[in-house]
Amino acid sequence: MRLPLRSPALLVPVLAAAAVSVVAAPPCSDARSLDCVPGPSSEQLLIPRDGDHGHGGHNHHAQPIAELNEDSYPTPPPSYFWLDIKEPPADQKRYPGLMGLHALCMSLAFFGALPIGIALRSVKHAWHGVTVILFYTLVVLGLFSSALYRKLTPNLSVLFGAPYEGSKHGPQGYFFLALAVALSVVDVFSQILRLVTYIRAIRSGENSFSFKTLWNYVILDRDEHFPGAEAEYTNLVYSDPEELEEAELKTKDVEDESIQVRRARIVEPIRTDLDMDHRQDEQDETAQWANDVRRHRRHVSYPHSAASERTLFGVHSPHRSDESLHETEPVYPWQGKSKREVLRFIGRAAFAIGERVLVFAGFMQVISGIVVYTGGCRGGSINICLAHLIKGGIFWCYGLATFARFLGSFSELGWAWNRAPRHHGKYPTAEFVESLVIFLYGISNTWMERFGAHPGDPYTTKQLQHISIAVMFWFAGLVGMGIESKRIRRWLAAGATAAVPASSRSQEAVAEPPSYIASFNPFPALCIGITGAAMSAHFQTYVFQVQIHMLWGYLLSGFAVMRCLTYFFLWLGPPRSILPSRPPTEAVASFLLACGGLEFMFSTEDLTVAAMRQGHDDVMMFLNVGVAITCLAFCWTLFIVSFKGWLKSRHQATMKFHGSA
Repeated sequence: MRLPLRSPALLVPVLAAAAVSVVAAPPCSDARSLDCVPGPSSEQLLIPRDGDHGHGGHNHHAQPIAELNEDSYPTPPPSYFWLDIKEPPADQKRYPGLMGLHALCMSLAFFGALPIGIALRSVKHAWHGVTVILFYTLVVLGLFSSALYRKLTPNLSVLFGAPYEGSKHGPQGYFFLALAVALSVVDVFSQILRLVTYIRAIRSGENSFSFKTLWNYVILDRDEHFPGAEAEYTNLVYSDPEELEEAELKTKDVEDESIQVRRARIVEPIRTDLDMDHRQDEQDETAQWANDVRRHRRHVSYPHSAASERTLFGVHSPHRSDESLHETEPVYPWQGKSKREVLRFIGRAAFAIGERVLVFAGFMQVISGIVVYTGGCRGGSINICLAHLIKGGIFWCYGLATFARFLGSFSELGWAWNRAPRHHGKYPTAEFVESLVIFLYGISNTWMERFGAHPGDPYTTKQLQHISIAVMFWFAGLVGMGIESKRIRRWLAAGATAAVPASSRSQEAVAEPPSYIASFNPFPALCIGITGAAMSAHFQTYVFQVQIHMLWGYLLSGFAVMRCLTYFFLWLGPPRSILPSRPPTEAVASFLLACGGLEFMFSTEDLTVAAMRQGHDDVMMFLNVGVAITCLAFCWTLFIVSFKGWLKSRHQATMKFHGSA
């Protein structure tokens, strides 16, 4: 809407009155008095924004500077990267190829052999041992090239002093390698225990020696039941040939039917082990057996046809013969087991987590190695540098994990925007895990924002900004976890159930709305979106730094918008299939989140100042580099997830899908 032309004229009396008040104001004896009106030297009376990136004195109302002030940032001493590639000394031979070989071998070990080995272990493949050997071979080559580089290259901490002392890249890397060796020792120890068990079974006469059994049980850790053991369960479950033949004919009929015939078929309610919540019936067993079972079971009723995408199996599927087993089957792996079996489960879970932690540890080593090699994060900028790298790295890994969910990872838990194949609604939701991580992130960062400050120092503006964001993560994470709690949800629904008149109540279960199938928790996305919006307005000294912060702030906000769109579309049509639904909004959301985290790391002060010095302060270049690296990481994620899925498809029975038209 356009303002009238006379609107500026209305401002003239107001501005004149303000000018008169400034001129007529008496001088102030106390600059901190609220009655003081600053004069022309108001810049000296404003409280400085101390603590900003280690360079105090920034003004609340100051405009960002376009050109770099070299006096504020003295020229740093040369780095390994500078002497190896940018300006190698003429009188000294440099060996950048050795450092490149170190980076290549370590990257192949942690991002190639390690994740492939984890995928092979998930199906207990025979080639898993080959990947372990390949992993340690690459690690040894990487360590050898690094040691040779240090031997042939002068130590910059000796030449230039303190800025290069105290590097944690080496000790941290050896700690992660020690963790990898510990996991391998545990693996070998478990193989020895299985070998002892196998030898005892042979000596006791329970089993005869077989190389196949030795290989499968001892080496591959596959469940191998010895002959004679648990003989009372032999032939307890069998397959009826007529039932299987009937199922094959029905599957063939479904494939051969036209879409018009499918749509004309009478709609039947779904029967699946996902919704087998039973209630007691007052009729006797004979009447209950004779009557239609559907009247005595509570279902979340959905229309079903051959094209329904609620479940993989139809009402006449032979898999329904396992209903009685699923009804009494324990939900969690530790239920109904002895303490020894529970401890074994905990040990295997810890081992699996430790293996996957090593992949993220490799990413940490990449970041710290780049920092050391390029000579960043020196002196007083260490804290702000660590803040950008750690927080940006978390968003980066979060984005890759979200993309893996989109591809189908964690679908067995119902985290791939699908229904869990077994015990749907019994596992913690992905939104609960996200809220838990956000809560832990906030509760830790609340106290870490004061790192580097002396006792008694006043809180700076930026410290309050960052602490308030951490507090938001803290309590929003708590709210998110509370919303995902089934007990709290029942409490929240008590108002509706209590309003039902006592005379109208019966033993019938209250029907849940379709939206109860999935989780629609906006608080994780809300935290990240607000963080992006706030940081896009973050005060910076230079225009280029402002632009970079705006860039990754918009990317994080875009993730929040895409996640909310995912919830919107899933609210209209909740997931009904056990297959990953792959909402396209999540593909975009994961990309924006990962790329935003990468740009977050790029916005650290050392990198932006170095770019301004070299004439590379171009926002488009920073964005394109971040997009290229993100696409490369997404290709790696797609390969690992697809490879694991291919392995599982080769080690399980073939299962047919039908269209959902």
